[in-house]
Amino acid sequence: MSNLEAGVAVANDGTGRPVLRRDAQRSIEKITAAALELFTERGLDCPLEEIARRAGVSPGTIYHRFGSREALIDAVAPDLAAAKLSRAIDEAGAREGAWERFYGYVEAISFLMTTDAALSDAFARRYDDTPRLGAVCEEALAHGAVLVKEAHESGELRDDFLVEDLMSIFLSVAAVSRSVPGAWRRALAFTLDGLRASAAPPPGP
Repeated sequence: MSNLEAGVAVANDGTGRPVLRRDAQRSIEKITAAALELFTERGLDCPLEEIARRAGVSPGTIYHRFGSREALIDAVAPDLAAAKLSRAIDEAGAREGAWERFYGYVEAISFLMTTDAALSDAFARRYDDTPRLGAVCEEALAHGAVLVKEAHESGELRDDFLVEDLMSIFLSVAAVSRSVPGAWRRALAFTLDGLRASAAPPPGP
C-alpha cells in the first residue's frame, strides 16, 4: 500500500518520518470524539459500526487507523478515565477522618460506575488487552487500598474487610444500578454501614 493510500505523507523537514495527511488526522479526531461519547453512553462493547456512523466514516476506517477495538479503547479512554478518577479521589481525600475518606472514595467510584458505562466496563476488566486503561484503574484501586489501611488503623473499618472486597462493592453497585436505576445509593449506604467496626460479623463463606 502506498503512503497516499495509507493516508500518510513523508515529512519535508529532512527526517523522512511519516506524518498523517490533514484529512487522515481529521478522521482520527472524529473517530476519537465519537468513540468517547458512545463508550461513555453504552459501554466499551458499543458496536464499532455505531461509532463509525457517528464519526461519519466507514467501519473499515476505524480498523485501518486503530487496528482493533482494544487499541481504539486504549487510545481514547484512559485520559478521560484518569481525569474523572483523579477528581473523585481528590474530593474524597479532602474529607476529615479516615472513615469519611474511605466512605467518600467508595461512594465516588460507585457514582462513576453508575454514570460512565466505559469506566464500569474498565473496572470489570471486560477488555484485558487495554494496558493503559488497566493501569488507570489499578492506580485508582491502589489509592483505595491506602484508604482501607488508614480506616483499619483508625479502628473504624472492620478488620475482616479486605482490599479485594472493594471490587465486590463496585460490581454490586453497577448491577443494582442496571436493574433498578437510582436504587444504588440506598443499597450502598446499607453496605457501608455494615462495614463499620461496630457491625456484626458477616456469615461464613
